Amino acid sequence: MKKYLLTIFAIVLPLLNFAQENAEKGIDERVNDAFMPFAVWWENLILTSVPIGDLNVPIVVILLVLGATFFTIYFKFPSITRFPTAINTVRGKYVDIEKHGVDKLYENDEPLAEEDIQDTIRDESAAGEVSHFQALATAVSGTVGLGNIAGVAVAIATGGPGATFWMIVCGLLGMATKFVECTLGVKYRDVGEDGTIFGGPMYYLSKGLKATGKAGLGKILAGLFAVLCVGASFGGGNAFQSNQATVQLSSLIGLEGGSSGFIIGIVLAILVGIVIIGGIKRIAKITEKVVPFMAGIYVLAALIIIFANFNYIDDAFGLIFKGAFTPMAGLGGFMGVLIVGFQRAAFSNEAGAGSAAIAHSAVKTKYPASEGVVALLEPFIDTVVICTMTALVIIFFNIDGANMQSVFQYGAVEGSNVMISETGQMIGGVDLTSEAFDSVIPGFSYILTIAIVLFAFSTMISWSYYGLQSWKYLFGRGKTADLVYKVLFLLFVVIGAAATLDAVIKFSDAMILALVFPNMIGLLLLFPKVREEMKRYIGAITKKAEAIEEGHEDLSKHM
Repeated sequence: MKKYLLTIFAIVLPLLNFAQENAEKGIDERVNDAFMPFAVWWENLILTSVPIGDLNVPIVVILLVLGATFFTIYFKFPSITRFPTAINTVRGKYVDIEKHGVDKLYENDEPLAEEDIQDTIRDESAAGEVSHFQALATAVSGTVGLGNIAGVAVAIATGGPGATFWMIVCGLLGMATKFVECTLGVKYRDVGEDGTIFGGPMYYLSKGLKATGKAGLGKILAGLFAVLCVGASFGGGNAFQSNQATVQLSSLIGLEGGSSGFIIGIVLAILVGIVIIGGIKRIAKITEKVVPFMAGIYVLAALIIIFANFNYIDDAFGLIFKGAFTPMAGLGGFMGVLIVGFQRAAFSNEAGAGSAAIAHSAVKTKYPASEGVVALLEPFIDTVVICTMTALVIIFFNIDGANMQSVFQYGAVEGSNVMISETGQMIGGVDLTSEAFDSVIPGFSYILTIAIVLFAFSTMISWSYYGLQSWKYLFGRGKTADLVYKVLFLLFVVIGAAATLDAVIKFSDAMILALVFPNMIGLLLLFPKVREEMKRYIGAITKKAEAIEEGHEDLSKHM
């Protein structure tokens, strides 16, 4: 207990001392000043680039794209070939064999008697805590957020409409990476005596690589991933989200003053704390309701705008396809547009970071690949659907029939701000998206603010689970360790709300991307195991189908 208290004091006391030394400043500014030096150093380290032509491309983006391309080819384009299987798995078509195994249910020549069916239903022998849909909702809530709203708007303004094409391509490639990491997450998970699941890259790196004779490397990579994941949960999965929610709430309510962010942060911390105390089961119950609701509102509004601009659909897609291969002058050429699209998609869906595998590991199934195919849907929802819809909204907003560039000039971007042509004003990605929606649906900016807060809230509670699982891997599974992590997590909710965007975004993006390095090494060493698991799952599905053809009842409807 003593060492955990010392850890808390080591983080909190420097912030308090700094605040006392700078009493003339507002709380928000003091926190940001303390946070900025570390954030800048960390961002520069993780986003180390190599020159490709006239551009500097982050090594982490190259690793993500090449890895995703390899997995896509090796597994024969699972984003297409396994998509129907993914839908059927989420619908529960194979829930019977996933809970009990195909041999137990369909190995007999004669169908099971009614009393045997009921006995089997009561004997849910598959380990796990949540359903496929709950695991998917939790993982999606961890990725769908401000990157889909603000990040995409800035990406399109930076790289032009053509960036949308490469965003979609990267999303489709990322589906294969999610398939690999989430299959491994279930295969190498730990199951506690009380049925609690402990899974994620920490476990498939340590256990999986040990099984291949690389125990030392596995232990190092697992420990590194766990440390980085704890940091990512405090940064991109927490501080950045609370920061953006605070900005939107302050603007909507009209709050001003040096301590407004601190006050909103306290309120957010209380709400998050109420949820995360209940663990993955409560988190899953919240996300399976919040994610469809908030995504539904956003997608519906985007569809309204798309249909309202139906006359411009051919113009928009013309700009997207033409801009993907022959971009407008000043946008960095072909490679520049490609990199902008790939980078936005990679940052958004986090395929390759391994974080989602932690949520997917908690699913109830005997076949790890069943959750791997479900995970395919995550980048599709996040990038192919939601990011693309945001991109279309921004493109339509900027079409003026005559010159096609009415609101802003593509490429007129500084940092994360876009220049409005008429006024010369620089606005952020959220504001640009908000204006685009408001241009067709007056007053939607208020609903968008609510959506942003819900996106941020769901992301925070999902990442609290990711970070907690990593914390347990490092410090044990006792109640004291749990309490210390949750206190620190809630502290970072307040820090994120009080800091300015510059400090938070530098720290948060880099922390999540840092996970790619240890995780991708593990994926590239363990992917043959995924092929074995996929063969086993498809074999079970085939055996069930053959048994039904021979007269067996489909038992999934009883489960």
